[in-house]
Amino acid sequence: MHPQTTEIRTALFAELDARTFHDLLKLRIDVFVVEQNCPYPELDGRDVEPGTRHLWSTDDGALMAYLRILTDPDGLARIGRVVAAPAARGGGHAGRLMAAALDLIGDRPCVLEAQSHLVAFYARHGFTVSGPEYVEDGIPHTPMRRDAQPAAIDV
Repeated sequence: MHPQTTEIRTALFAELDARTFHDLLKLRIDVFVVEQNCPYPELDGRDVEPGTRHLWSTDDGALMAYLRILTDPDGLARIGRVVAAPAARGGGHAGRLMAAALDLIGDRPCVLEAQSHLVAFYARHGFTVSGPEYVEDGIPHTPMRRDAQPAAIDV
C-alpha cells in the first residue's frame, strides 16, 4: 500500500478548468441539494466574482473537500459552501481546508453561516457565534464571525 498524497489547491474562477469546476459543483450539489434534500439555487453567481477563491483538497487525485472564500460588499471575507465528500468525513479534510482558507484570509475579519450542528467545528478555528440561530432551507444555521487577527510580533 502506498501513502496517500493529500493536496490543497486554490484558484480564482478564471483559473478553473471546466472539469475541475464540474467536479466541485457536483460535490456541492450531491451534498447540499441531494443528501440534505434542499432544493435551492446552488449556482448563485458568486462563484464567478473576480475576488472569489475556490479551495479544495484531494487525496490521490480524488476530491475530498471544498470551500469558497468570498469578499462581501463591506470588505469582510466570507467562507461558504464548506463541504466534505461522504467518504472523506472524519478524516480531517475540512479542518485542513479551513486552516488553509484562514491563512489566505490573513488578519482580515471573516464571517460564515454555519449549519448549527457544526458550530463547535468552526469554533475550533476561532469563530464565535455572532447572532441568533435561524432556519434556512429546513436546516438550522448560526451566524459566526472571526475577528481580525493581530499580526504576530517578532521578539
